[in-house]
Amino acid sequence: MKKRFVLVILSLVVCFVTSEAAGKRSGSADGASKANDEKLVKDYVTNPMLWADVPDPDIIRVGDTYYLVSTTMHLMPGAPIMRSKDLKNWETVGYVFDKLTDSPKYDLQEGTVYGRGQWATSLKYHNGRFYALLAPNEAGAMGDTYIFTAEKAEGEWKLLSRMRHFHDCSLFFDDDNRVYVIYGTGEMMELKPDLSDVIEGTHQQLFKREADETGLLEGSRMIKHNGKYYLLMISHVYAPGRHRREVCYRADDIHGPYEKNVILQSPFGGFSYEAQGTIVDTEWGDWYGVIFQDRGGVGRVLTLMPCRWIDGWPMLGDEEGIVPERVRALKSGEPERHIVCADDFGSDKLGLHWQWNHNPVDKAWSLTERSGWLRLKTSRVVPNLYLAPNTLTQRMEGPTCSGSVKLDLTKMKDGDVAGFAAFNDETCGLFIKKNGKKLTLQLNELSVKLTQREKAVESVTEKTVEELKYTGNEVWLRIDADFRPGVGDKATFYYSTDGQQWTQMGSEYRMRFDWQRFFMGSKFAIINYATKRLGGWVDVDAFSYQVSKK
Repeated sequence: MKKRFVLVILSLVVCFVTSEAAGKRSGSADGASKANDEKLVKDYVTNPMLWADVPDPDIIRVGDTYYLVSTTMHLMPGAPIMRSKDLKNWETVGYVFDKLTDSPKYDLQEGTVYGRGQWATSLKYHNGRFYALLAPNEAGAMGDTYIFTAEKAEGEWKLLSRMRHFHDCSLFFDDDNRVYVIYGTGEMMELKPDLSDVIEGTHQQLFKREADETGLLEGSRMIKHNGKYYLLMISHVYAPGRHRREVCYRADDIHGPYEKNVILQSPFGGFSYEAQGTIVDTEWGDWYGVIFQDRGGVGRVLTLMPCRWIDGWPMLGDEEGIVPERVRALKSGEPERHIVCADDFGSDKLGLHWQWNHNPVDKAWSLTERSGWLRLKTSRVVPNLYLAPNTLTQRMEGPTCSGSVKLDLTKMKDGDVAGFAAFNDETCGLFIKKNGKKLTLQLNELSVKLTQREKAVESVTEKTVEELKYTGNEVWLRIDADFRPGVGDKATFYYSTDGQQWTQMGSEYRMRFDWQRFFMGSKFAIINYATKRLGGWVDVDAFSYQVSKK
């Protein structure tokens, strides 16, 4: 009897161990593999590190904290500062500036700054202060370089100086406290010690293009490591069989001579080859690269990868030089944080996850006139969405995400247009239109044509896909976005009269990325503007948001 009992126990143990091993081999969704998956999610950064429109990154470490800045062009406030402790969980903690005021274009008057404005900000920390250098992608005085400074990265940032334009530049403080700006294609000038202007006569061309560097060569990021100078740049030769890549120019002296090496040439995730970004170290002496990748309708996303110093070169990617699918997080236990967030508008200050399309009209929005609601008032009679002030946006995220808003339509006036859209130069959205005393709900596709120089709105085409009469005073509008590889950047649109039962309007819409117009990924946009007369408003109860796990 005892022998039979022992045999039964042994059989059960063998069965359990065998089935667990089989489960691990087959990837079955048993408890062990679920725990394994949860551990991977918790302990690893899954690429893209930020599956959202976060182009032209610069990243620095101060103590145990990482700070990241990105391009947001015509969106205000601009030059967002994002913060992380583990290179996985990021949150927006401030902006370098609230508005740019060099021209009425920033106010959507006498032209626009779509696809221009703030570009490729350089972020540095030196002698206890933060510095941000940026140059709008504009001609003339509008393109003059700004240098801002702050005691804390979170702000308040103050304007330190203005000077001539430097394209895609890198601010660099050397060990001897001399200060340089490296820009364009390997050009450099020295700045005065107080950063008030350049030192005339210091312009230098650091290197000559090689024969294979005939295309794009920009996006300067200069760092110093072990006494050597490293200038990282994006290179892209427009020829069959050639790919985008990250190159590095290295020298023992900042003035040269420089030698070049390709440090990354890798596709990733079924999309194009990656380049443009920088490298950063950890407290423990390890290094990482943060490089962006074009991903269509969602925009330009950020990837994280090891940086291995090989023969004195910062080689990016895994052991094979390929962008990895996962990178171990620097530390465990950090709170989950995000750069796109739901919002119940319960605060008297607008969340840092929001940005306005161009400068907002401050008197035309409020978080206090109706507690717990965002009020968007009409402030200017305009012919179309692309000239409408106070369109409020957030990024969309991959692989899939869903955003919805609840609008109170009671105070809309004749000619007012309110709604919720996947906003870009090619836009699709749900629009409530007031005609007389009647409301119409439309699913519309819009496309804007801009003049090349002034970025003025030349024309807007609008196609109504579906419409219906709407009789309620409240409406819920929802957009589901799918950016998974192979799906094609699809947005689907729904409305509800009670926030529970949803009805789809139209079919799937393909979101696009056009570098010649907006040069950005699609954004969630909350909209309200007047086409006939002022005095109306809509109240927004909440923005609900979900993003799928990577």
